[in-house]
Amino acid sequence: MPRKIAVTIPSYRVRDHILGVIARIGDEVWRIYVVDDGCPEGSGDYVERHCPDRRVRVLRHAENQGVGGARITGYSSAIADGADVVVKLDGDGQMPPELIPLFVVPILAGEADYTKGNRFFNVEDVRSMPMARLIGNAGLSFLTKLSSGYWNLFDPTNGFTAIHTAVLRALPLHKIKRRYFFESDMLFRLNTFRAKVIDIPMRAVYGREESGLHVGKVFFPFLFHHMSNTGKRILYNYFLRDFSAASLELVLGLILLIFGLVFGSWEWVAHMRQNKFASTGTVMLSVLPIIAGMQLLISFVNYDVNSVPDRPVQASLAHQDESRISE
Repeated sequence: MPRKIAVTIPSYRVRDHILGVIARIGDEVWRIYVVDDGCPEGSGDYVERHCPDRRVRVLRHAENQGVGGARITGYSSAIADGADVVVKLDGDGQMPPELIPLFVVPILAGEADYTKGNRFFNVEDVRSMPMARLIGNAGLSFLTKLSSGYWNLFDPTNGFTAIHTAVLRALPLHKIKRRYFFESDMLFRLNTFRAKVIDIPMRAVYGREESGLHVGKVFFPFLFHHMSNTGKRILYNYFLRDFSAASLELVLGLILLIFGLVFGSWEWVAHMRQNKFASTGTVMLSVLPIIAGMQLLISFVNYDVNSVPDRPVQASLAHQDESRISE
C-alpha cells in the first residue's frame, strides 16, 4: 500500500515565494497543507486563487500563532486525514522541496522516527552562512543538546523536518511552545518517548528574505526554556523512569562540588579578613571535593551522551494505536 506523505507549510509574509515552493514539491507527496498564520498579505487566499495543485489544502488562523502554532495546525489536519509521514517546509524557498525524499525514506524504512535538516554538515556550506547565524546556531545547538538529550544533533533551529504520525499522535502537541522555541521543545518532547532522531545534511540557502529569529532577542528566553527542559528531562529520565549509577554520580557530584565551593569560599574570605594563610588541610578539604565532584559530573555527562535514543519507536507506538482502536 502506498504511504501517504503530507507536507505542511506555515505561511506568513511569504506570498512572493510560496507558489514557487509548492510547484517544486514532487509527486511523492500526497497532500499539501498551507497554513495561513494570520498573514497580513492574505497568502491563503492568494494560494487558493493562483495555485492549480489539487493536493493543496489551505488552513487559516484568525490571529498569528507563530511557526509552532502553524505547524501544529498542519500536523493535526494531516493526522485526521490519515497521513503516514508529515514533512514541514518553510514557504520562503530556503528549504529545497526536492530533498523531501531524503527526509522521508529513513522514516518509511523504520530507521528513524523524526528527521531534521543540518546546514552545518558541509564545511564549504558553513563558510557561506552569515556569521551571526553561525555563532547563534552554535550556542543554541549546545543548549538544545543539553535540554533534549540528543547530543548527536546540530542546527536545532532548522525547520526542515519530517515525522512519523504514530510518533506525532503520541506527543502532547498542546504543551509544545508555539513560537520560535518550537523546534527545540519538539526535540525535548521526542526524547521523553525515546524517539530516534537523525540529521539530514542539506545546503544552506540564503536569499534576500529576512529571518524572523533574532538571536539577541531570543537568547535569554531560550536560555530559560532550555534550563527548564534540562531539569525536567534529567528528573524524568534519571529519577522517575529509571535510577542508575549515573543518577548517583549526578547527586554525589553536585553535593561534593557545591560543598567544596561553599566551604572553600567561606574559608578564603575568613582567612583574607584575618590576613592569614589557610592550612594545607583546609585547602585540601575544599579542593578535593571540587575535583571529585567534577569527575563525577563529567562521568554523568559521558553516560548521558552515550544514552542518545538509537532505536525507532514508531512501530510500538503504531501497535498501541491499533490496540486502542480495536478496543
